[in-house]
Amino acid sequence: MLTSNFIDYVKLCSRSGNGGSGSVHFRREKHVPKGGPDGGNGGRGGHVILRGNSQLWTLLHLRYRKHVFADDGKPGEGGNRSGAEGADIILEVPVGTIAKNAETGEKILEILEEGQEAILTQGGRGGLGNSNFKTATQQTPRYAQPGEEGEEQWVVLELKLLADVGLVGFPNAGKSTLLSVLSAAKPEIADYPFTTLVPNLGVVGYRDHKSFVMADIPGIIEGAAEGKGLGIRFLRHIERNSMLLFMIPADTDDIKSDYKILLGELKKYNPELLDKHRLLAITKSDMLDDEMIADMEKELPKDIKTLFISSVAQKGLDVLKDEIWDCLN
Repeated sequence: MLTSNFIDYVKLCSRSGNGGSGSVHFRREKHVPKGGPDGGNGGRGGHVILRGNSQLWTLLHLRYRKHVFADDGKPGEGGNRSGAEGADIILEVPVGTIAKNAETGEKILEILEEGQEAILTQGGRGGLGNSNFKTATQQTPRYAQPGEEGEEQWVVLELKLLADVGLVGFPNAGKSTLLSVLSAAKPEIADYPFTTLVPNLGVVGYRDHKSFVMADIPGIIEGAAEGKGLGIRFLRHIERNSMLLFMIPADTDDIKSDYKILLGELKKYNPELLDKHRLLAITKSDMLDDEMIADMEKELPKDIKTLFISSVAQKGLDVLKDEIWDCLN
């Protein structure tokens, strides 16, 4: 899929329908010259609704749909006939979509399951017809309720990918290579920074036909939480991962320092990210012999389990999958 097709942020104007007016009407028939009030109620205005669809993984289909307007409800009629409700607008969105008020940034709703429906913008209520206002002392009310106006708001839809494992590391740490080896995903891979410009998902097969989902997040750089590089655009995808796999290449100057920087960027963005299970994988370890690994182990961070792997040489990948599975379960 083309990288330009991954859209995880859209802004649109959502307007629900107005409620229909209640009817002022009196029963008039050949043998009932002075019947009572029989004005029906107005119909409800249409809602704008979000529905989760697990077949979607991007907001591309909403990219150019800037205005979403639901229909108005119809007015009530005589004979106590209620007006028709305005047609709802249902927007299909990927599971993991959050809707926010574009002006205040306040969260309106969240779609977390396939088929889940939630009202984004509520339609106006229909007005009551004059038959509702008849009393013992007021037998012929000549008024009815107008319908409520619908709501209009600018909203932002953001997608946070749902995955079991999020790959966290600097550009060129080997995240895309690992995903391509462990799954059928085919992310773009090259020997320069920022090859990955959008998150990639892959399903990793495990023993006894089990599997888990792995997300390759574009590389984080120091200062990402303040908006440097691509990090701020994609850090939100890490929030939905069950666990985080930190990846640092074996040829880096200071593994402990790199890990500390990555951890610091996550903490600045959202301290709750540090509550997730974490593993550290030292990539490109096919360049190391046993003696070099033993020396390197003395300098590794003490508060995280560390594995030495090589995606190209298929080294340590089964052990890595076992550790991930144990963390997830």
